[in-house]
Amino acid sequence: MTDRALSYDRMPMLDFAGWRGHLAALGVVAFAILTLFFDDVWSMVSIWWNASTFGHCLFIPIIIAWLVQQRLPGLRRMEPVAWTPGLLWLALGALAWLIGAAAGVAMIRHFALVLMLQGACVSLLGPAVARALAFPLFYAFFMVPFGEEIVPQLQLVTARLAMIFLDLSGVPAHMEGIFITTPTGYFEVAEACSGAKFLIAMTAYGVLVCNVCFRTWPRRIIFMTGALTLSVLANGVRAFATILVAHLTTVDAAVGFDHVVYGWVFFAIIMAVVMTAAWPFFDRKPDDPWFDPRALQGAVPSGSHAGGVAGWALALIVAAPLWLAATAATADPLPDRLDLPTVPGWTRIDAAQSYPWKPRFDGADHFVMGSYRNAAGQEVDLTIATYNRQDEGRKLVGFGQGAVDPDSEWVWSSPAPAPADARGEQITAPGPTVRHVVSYYIVGRGAPTGSKPAVKVETMKARLLGTDQRAVAILLSAQEGEGRPSDPAIAAFLSDLGDVKDLADRSAGIR
Repeated sequence: MTDRALSYDRMPMLDFAGWRGHLAALGVVAFAILTLFFDDVWSMVSIWWNASTFGHCLFIPIIIAWLVQQRLPGLRRMEPVAWTPGLLWLALGALAWLIGAAAGVAMIRHFALVLMLQGACVSLLGPAVARALAFPLFYAFFMVPFGEEIVPQLQLVTARLAMIFLDLSGVPAHMEGIFITTPTGYFEVAEACSGAKFLIAMTAYGVLVCNVCFRTWPRRIIFMTGALTLSVLANGVRAFATILVAHLTTVDAAVGFDHVVYGWVFFAIIMAVVMTAAWPFFDRKPDDPWFDPRALQGAVPSGSHAGGVAGWALALIVAAPLWLAATAATADPLPDRLDLPTVPGWTRIDAAQSYPWKPRFDGADHFVMGSYRNAAGQEVDLTIATYNRQDEGRKLVGFGQGAVDPDSEWVWSSPAPAPADARGEQITAPGPTVRHVVSYYIVGRGAPTGSKPAVKVETMKARLLGTDQRAVAILLSAQEGEGRPSDPAIAAFLSDLGDVKDLADRSAGIR
């Protein structure tokens, strides 16, 4: 018995000393992060592969590997250490994932993955190595698909720029929201024409050029400002040129021109112009060192044991999904069925629509929709969607959710009038057929709101704290017609409907 005990005492602990040991610990933690949050990893990679706006993200991991390879000579002269304070960065990533999962915001979860991987590097390689790898670690943020939030604004900017150039060229045109009408035809500055794809890619490319080709911050700032400004202006010129070609020839010729320029030539030309203009001002030489290893390393601290730090890292990343699973079990049930309300002065009708309109709420537990008409002949459509709780694929607000189904003929056109606690949108179908939609969102026992960020915040609070997670969307819509404006019809219906909050509470079964 004693001999066996002595033999156990003499068994060596796992050796995490040197680069091999620290990289092994880092590999274990990174593998755990990628495995535990694989759904988010897969969704991020799927966006890279399927969304042309983020196709450039496929190259970001390769670029990061190249950036690290460029720094290998200096890294070999440094010594990694396990650094317990680095766990704070990893914990921040775990907290960000918890918030993103609770709010149903995929972008926050994707950012959180990068934060956790960065935190693993900082805590298991030490502050000196982290400073040496500061730019590659930062550049990892460009793996996150972000930027589509600016698409509506870019659509309007592109349309206005195109109008300016059309006016200067003498082409008669009229703009309504993102639609431009000329004697030749009716043009939509669609999401794909907003220029977001090129602006997002140019941002990632420009930041890389700033690090690789410039040393001083003033030159970096000037380069980025010029590159992004030129991207926006050039996209306005492209939209103008497409409309001009249609005006001078045919719409079919303009479509062909746009596909060629947009798909094959446009971004390459802009990148060439940017690089040609910036080339004389590059101030980093190809053989300049990326950092001074001795200045960064200094005296090597004793550090913590890499195995212990890795254990704490694993505990932190497991805690977030466990907490969310616990609060999800507290969700309140909805009523067994959902019925449209009876509204005084209004009668349910079967209204014929020139272009069928149906809001989209994927995964809703209950969804009802109906049309109403009053004695004055005003017609309004009412939609109610309820969720007992929100989750991935079951969101009150999000891309493709709400008034505009991306798989339908309807597209967002511009903001529209709405009460202070609601969201107003003008949507358009071919014709053009125009509708105004007023949307109310209610989470739990909160007040109605039209703000999508506010919905995300309320959803996050409910899921984090385990409070009432039931959610309701109430949409009112009217189609514009000759002598039948939509806004007065919606206002009259709201007046007779009563308190929207009462309707939401009845729909969700809140007493």
